[in-house]
Amino acid sequence: MSAEKIQHWIRPEIRELAPYHVPDSSGLIKMDAMENPYSWPEDLHGEWLGMLADTVVNRYPDPQAREVQKKLRAVMKIPADMEVMLGNGSDELIQIIALALSAPGRVLLAPEPTFSMYRMIALFTGMQFVGVPLRDDFSLDASAMLDAIQQHQPAVVFLAYPNNPTGNLFDGAQVDAIIKASPGLVVIDEAYHAFAGDSYMSRLGSADNLLVMRTLSKMGLAGLRLGFLAGPPSWLREFEKIRLPYNINVLTQVSVAFALEHVEVFDAQTAAIRTSREQMMSELQRIDSVRPYPSRANFILFRVPRGRATPIFEGLKRAGILIKNLHRADSPLADCLRVTVGTPEENTRFLAALQHVM
Repeated sequence: MSAEKIQHWIRPEIRELAPYHVPDSSGLIKMDAMENPYSWPEDLHGEWLGMLADTVVNRYPDPQAREVQKKLRAVMKIPADMEVMLGNGSDELIQIIALALSAPGRVLLAPEPTFSMYRMIALFTGMQFVGVPLRDDFSLDASAMLDAIQQHQPAVVFLAYPNNPTGNLFDGAQVDAIIKASPGLVVIDEAYHAFAGDSYMSRLGSADNLLVMRTLSKMGLAGLRLGFLAGPPSWLREFEKIRLPYNINVLTQVSVAFALEHVEVFDAQTAAIRTSREQMMSELQRIDSVRPYPSRANFILFRVPRGRATPIFEGLKRAGILIKNLHRADSPLADCLRVTVGTPEENTRFLAALQHVM
């Protein structure tokens, strides 16, 4: 296809984008993507493979994934009077929400820095994205958020709780004020619920514009790509009209249903990650010129001396460790790196390599 046709038919804001980049991690200790580093126990893995051998793949999956929904309601303590919708990861759910709400001049609002897909999906779906800067310590600027809500009347506000990439939980009273002030929906994105120690799930129904979104990726099922949205049935019935049929494949459905029957395995793994997170935080605090930020997720954001983020990132990569380089000059994340909490052995190797390259 000629460049002229591409320029004519592809929206200019899409042409200006770069594709979402996932770095090659071959041969590296992978500590860049907030994954659970633990594999399944051998006996559980064998039982799962046996179950997959009996799974029928020549038929379409249950379009509602009813068995998965039933187990999710029990494990995630979803209020009985709330509806549930499943997505191919939380990304699809964000996109469905935006598609349902999009109209000329409509705004999707979120504090920044935060999960990059809020901004990207707003652009994809023709919404205007409004980012409200966090304070220097990455806490919510409540007055700025409320002013922005009053000015822009957003169709939806996304609040990552805990926030990514900063790792902190926003103040609950400020979040409540945002929910109350918002004319449209407020989606509490609890991707890191397994590590946070707090949730808005039990508060569903307290406000008619409150939704809670989660993914199973961080608790140890990233390869299965399953997220879910919980909230008032009246909202989710509208979103259901946009969800593509059979969006959750049969292998994901049977695997998630099986995994949720053994949720105690993943609870033990996430508990170990929380313990390792506190140990890693203590070790990072001991390294001169490194400033780690408090985290309620399974990663730690830390700032290094000015101009050193990229050299340190590259030095760690040469040492066989891949973390996330968030540095952009003149941004709130200037000189910042983010490391996912790994196994104790991986964490030890990371800390030793970091001290070596500092």
